[in-house]
Amino acid sequence: MSREMKSKEIDEFEKKFGYKPTRIRSAVDALAVFVHKDNPIKSMTLQQVDAIFSKNRKGGFSKDIVTWGDLGLTGEWADKPISLYGRNSASGTYGYFKEVGLFHGDYKDSVKEQPGSSAVVQGVATDKYAIGYSGVGYKTADVRTVPLAVGEGKPSFDANAENAYSGDYPLARFLYIYLNKNPNQAINPLQGEFIKYVFSKEGQQIVIKDGFYPVTNALAQEDIKTLGIK
Repeated sequence: MSREMKSKEIDEFEKKFGYKPTRIRSAVDALAVFVHKDNPIKSMTLQQVDAIFSKNRKGGFSKDIVTWGDLGLTGEWADKPISLYGRNSASGTYGYFKEVGLFHGDYKDSVKEQPGSSAVVQGVATDKYAIGYSGVGYKTADVRTVPLAVGEGKPSFDANAENAYSGDYPLARFLYIYLNKNPNQAINPLQGEFIKYVFSKEGQQIVIKDGFYPVTNALAQEDIKTLGIK
């Protein structure tokens, strides 16, 4: 799952099985804000991102941002409307961005919702005045990521592995695997082998191949210990 389970989902699981599901962290993802490769924007604050994508501006930015000039760009960019791309509401990425990037606000109706992450990047790549959000692993040569700051006057950080691990990049998150394990019983051997595979070098190579960052050994050992896997 690309988000944590909601309390309602956990409650339904617990009602059925009598205990809560068990969660492990299988990968690290950085959600990037993408612009066209020719876009000169240097960085943005989360409050500006919110004012671009959200109709509520719960982040507290003073005004709605609708043109690139509103972000300080000049010349041919100054009066160009910002074209918005995002995911559809069924996506965990949509939910996570709404929570962190929009401060739990609502998306503008003008966001062009895409069925997949690569479609968002493709949209931005072919629309010079566009902006969109998607997993950093979907980056292509036709787009660039915008470094983000948590507030005005704060340092901005790009979407990369180092900044995701350190927690400096504000849109980094874990990807989870949830399993049905009775806390009072040893883990089912098949589940145990699968989890060992997830954390193996081979398993984490798949994580990298899919455009995510591997979990650190310390995190893997922590989750393995929680599950009681030898």
